[in-house]
Amino acid sequence: MTNHQILSNETHRDYRIITDRSNALGDGVMHAMTFPLEFMAIQSHYPIFFCKDPETGNFYPTALFSLEENENLFLNNNQWTANYIPMMVEKGPFLIGFESSAEHEDDKDNPVVALDMNSPRVSLTAGQSLFNESAEPTEFLKDTVKLLDTIHRGHEQNKNFLNSLLENDLLESCTIKLSLIDGSQRELIDFFTINETKLAQLNGTTLEKLNSETYLQAIFMVIASHTRVTSLIDKKNATLLKDASRPTH
Repeated sequence: MTNHQILSNETHRDYRIITDRSNALGDGVMHAMTFPLEFMAIQSHYPIFFCKDPETGNFYPTALFSLEENENLFLNNNQWTANYIPMMVEKGPFLIGFESSAEHEDDKDNPVVALDMNSPRVSLTAGQSLFNESAEPTEFLKDTVKLLDTIHRGHEQNKNFLNSLLENDLLESCTIKLSLIDGSQRELIDFFTINETKLAQLNGTTLEKLNSETYLQAIFMVIASHTRVTSLIDKKNATLLKDASRPTH
């Protein structure tokens, strides 16, 4: 259960953030949300699909790390083996919160940095400091704030991107069945992808609009990223072979 607190140099001056990578620290996940603004880096390492949030019904793009739940094939000896870590993973226990600004004329909530105090990454003894001895933000915290600002923009980009995909009926559900080296099967369900048939049928005006919004490039990156499923299969097979070679007692 999360416990989000608005970050302050008074309350959180002595806290640190553990930046190591491990299952115990919450990295053992099958996939994580991503954004078109990072698709260039994502598609070099991970397949990109789309999921539907069961609570809101909204679609979002996601980077796939494994072929099954509660597993991350990019974790090895507490190291993340890909050169790029998705922003939603990189941000750790931080998020953008909103603080009431009733005293302002526009009556809009102000975005603020919040910290999940129940995260295993939050520590008083190990990790990156949030504030220095003068109670000023450290470079680590400054970089984190910049990352959160990019993610904040990414959420808005996702909303517009998905609206364009849905308006043009470009999303379709997909089920991927895979066979592994030990003879077992895996089935990826509840994922969505680009309907390439309908994409090919779009008229020039629609394609020009998608291109001007940079969404056409994002669409082709999603399609191209599916070749990375083979890499996931190879990683899973390597894991199975390693497990099979371990002596049993």
